[in-house]
Amino acid sequence: MVSLSTWVRYAVNKFEYSLSLSWKKYNVGQINARELSDALWKNFFQGKLTFMHWTKGEEMVPTITANGGTLLVRKLPSPTPTQVFVGDVVLIKDPEKSNDYIIRRLAAIEGYEMVSTDEKDEPFVLEKDQCWVLSDNSSLKPKEARDSRLFGPVPMTDILGRVIYALQSAVDHGPVHNSHFAMNQDASVLAVELDVEEMAKSRKA
Repeated sequence: MVSLSTWVRYAVNKFEYSLSLSWKKYNVGQINARELSDALWKNFFQGKLTFMHWTKGEEMVPTITANGGTLLVRKLPSPTPTQVFVGDVVLIKDPEKSNDYIIRRLAAIEGYEMVSTDEKDEPFVLEKDQCWVLSDNSSLKPKEARDSRLFGPVPMTDILGRVIYALQSAVDHGPVHNSHFAMNQDASVLAVELDVEEMAKSRKA
């Protein structure tokens, strides 16, 4: 049973998402001023804040097992430092394969100074709208991990969403450990939109 206060927090999250998405479409000319309010309320009443994504591979072990699982991803129409935080597990466009997506953990955002363990590499500062993502599996080498140590900084605009729940089997599932800020923001979304049975149905063999 979802409490009234949780529903209110969820409604606020949904309104902010709808406003952000509608404004984004308006700014790029996809809708005009008259259509803006219609788009806002349509997104609010008909849209969801999450979608499911299947993944597998060793890169995010132990957060996500190598056998893979179904993930619940919270949509982020305009990924900014106020919506996504260092420590969050994010779904991003694959920098090396334009039609694919990968899951990695956000390790740094714009303004962070990046210092390599290799003394030959010069320190540098992440520029505006750049971020640095890493694999959770510390046993993998950069080429195997396929993270920013291999392909460098990633545009924040390539972040499609934050992974908030992972289902690996009928008995192995639960919320993904993200930053404290994100987990607070996502609690009401999980309470309202999480459907473990639906995630289990969509799980690939």
